[in-house]
Amino acid sequence: MKQKKIDIKAYLFLLPAFVIFSSVVIIPTLYSFYLSFFSWNGIGEKKFVALKNYINLFTVDPVFITALKNNFIWILLTVLFTVTMSLLLAVVLNRSFKGRVVYRAIFYVPYMLSWVVVGVIWKWMYNPNMGFINEFLKLLGLENFKVAWLSEPKIALYCVYFAALWQGIGQPMILFLSGLQTVPGDVLEAATIDGAGKIKGFFYITVPMLKETFVVVLATLIIAAMKVYDIIKVMTGGGPGNATETLATYMYSQTFMYNNFGKGSAIASAMFLMMIFIIVPYVIYTAKED
Repeated sequence: MKQKKIDIKAYLFLLPAFVIFSSVVIIPTLYSFYLSFFSWNGIGEKKFVALKNYINLFTVDPVFITALKNNFIWILLTVLFTVTMSLLLAVVLNRSFKGRVVYRAIFYVPYMLSWVVVGVIWKWMYNPNMGFINEFLKLLGLENFKVAWLSEPKIALYCVYFAALWQGIGQPMILFLSGLQTVPGDVLEAATIDGAGKIKGFFYITVPMLKETFVVVLATLIIAAMKVYDIIKVMTGGGPGNATETLATYMYSQTFMYNNFGKGSAIASAMFLMMIFIIVPYVIYTAKED
């Protein structure tokens, strides 16, 4: 049997990209995983502790459990609200009406801002003394509803998420718009002739035909929710009382503020493994052919 000739040139073209990817992703990831088995302050000698860092995180570290819970709450809010609202906006803005391009831009522009800028804007919006929200409530005569929004442990995380929703809804909206424009019009017309209403047509024809778009949108949003950091750091710093702490903010504080490199690496490795266990089965299941 004739063996296939290996194209050396193709591998040489791939080599620079592989070297860069290995340098900035693969090697740092493996080194972080290696450090997670040690107790190390970044200066002295490393002390091998095996799985102690991981065991302590899940058994005796209440802040880690809070951060883990907050990440899952963020994922749930993302799936329920970010995905749903971006899909509804895409459906509305996919219709033909005057000024729809302007409305698309209005909803997409916040996504072009950095998380830091968004955090600063909304931190001022939530300011208890001169913030827009409390001043607006005062204008409406609803002063009893004025709250120190980011200082209340029970609502602080949801307030930060609302700011993130304002910023992040544009990207999945554009993806859904792209997907909606690939849905054949004749299929929808045939469904209408057969007696399917707009609601049934949407759930039984449009949504199934957006399957590939849903895979991309949900995968990217869940990954972003697992590693949310910037907006939390800017708006609350993980407070009040660790109420808005996430895995990323806790990893940063342990690694670079308290020099617990082993513990910080264990948190990073746990984040990576959880993302793998969540995303990979989802993508495999949803992307497979029926």
